This record gives sequence, C-alpha cells and structure tokens, in this order.
Amino acid sequence: MEVAKLTDVTRVYKIGEVETRALNGVSLSINSGEFTSLVGPSGSGKTTLLQLIGCLDQPTSGKVVINGKETTNLNRNQRADLRKGTIGFVFQFFALIPTLTAYENVEMPLLLNGRNPAERKQRVMELLEAVDVVNRAHHRPDQLSGGQQQRIAVARALATDPKLILADEPTANLDSENGKQVMDIMKRLNKDTGVTFVFATHDSRVISYAERVVTLEDGLIVKDSAK
Repeated sequence: MEVAKLTDVTRVYKIGEVETRALNGVSLSINSGEFTSLVGPSGSGKTTLLQLIGCLDQPTSGKVVINGKETTNLNRNQRADLRKGTIGFVFQFFALIPTLTAYENVEMPLLLNGRNPAERKQRVMELLEAVDVVNRAHHRPDQLSGGQQQRIAVARALATDPKLILADEPTANLDSENGKQVMDIMKRLNKDTGVTFVFATHDSRVISYAERVVTLEDGLIVKDSAK
C-alpha cells in the first residue's frame, strides 16, 4: 500500500523577481514499511520533497497524496489535522520542549489527540522503553545527551501510531556512536512496527541503513535504487 504518492510535482520559490525551482517535475511513490533515504547535495531538493510529503508545504504544481488523501487543495488547518494522525517528525535539532521532561515530551502528542490518562501512560512508557531511555523519563532535555534527546524525539514521533515518520538529517548533531544507536533503534522500530521511515540526509551512516536510496540533483530524481 502506498503511504505517499507524488505526481509531477514542482516547487518554485519567489523572492521579489527571482524564482528558484526547488523541485522540477518529481514523481515518487513510498510504500508502507519502507526505510528510505533521500540523498543529494545541498540545494538538490531533498528537504523540499520531505516537506511536501509531510504536508508542511504545498507544491506549485502537481499532486501529492498522503495515506490515500490528496493534499494539494487542503488548507493549513486541514493539513495539520492530516499530519496529527498520520505523520511523525524527527528533526536535526531534536525540537524537544525544554521545560518538559522526556516523559512529558513524548506524552504531548497524545494529549493533543485527546487520549485518556491511562492510555497515555501506557503508551509513553512503552515508547521510552523501546528507545532505551526509560531511566531518563523524568529528566529535562538539558539533562540529557544529544543521543538521548534524539531517541526521545523518535519516541514522540511514534506516539500517535503514525503511518509515516519523516526525519530531516536525524544524525547531523550526533557523534558516530550516538548516531549509530539512533539508527539501530529506528531500524528496529521499522521492522517491529511496520511504520514507514523516510530520511533526508547527507550522512553516509544513515544512507547505509536505508533499504532504498532516492538521489536528487537540481530538483530532479536522478537515481532510485533498492538494496
């Protein structure tokens, strides 16, 4: 089953009279359960592509379908509703709420989705255990290492049982050992839960984990290879 399908998508940014074509007619399908990496040099369009899949941006032309729903004509609130139940995000800079504990950061999406307290507690503890930080549940981000923060970010992304996890440079701020641990955990979660992971990355460590590598240059897909 396809969780994301983009058809002949372009994205043009205008600043004054200057136009920049970030994507130039891209078509891509992502199937359920994939562990896929979007790669390419800076300016190749991979982050723009990730943002379109994540409904954080809209194409200038073309069609984007996420989990069977066409997103092209959705307004901001409708796109937010779709993201809330379907897509989880992992960011380069972790994006944890600094005043909340690890437990509370993972719990936040469940609060927003109206889960009851008993369900929230069970789900949060399951996820903290899955990413090997249950012993840090009551620590704030400034009391945690970068690797621990990113694992908590992964747990938060998974909290609402999304179909799709999107990760933008997830190891860029981690040393080699912590990067490996985070990737090992995400790969295991992909296998155990079947959730789809799509990464945008420069990192050869991340690329080596991918089962499919989509290479972009100048806003075009120039190679799409499965291992």
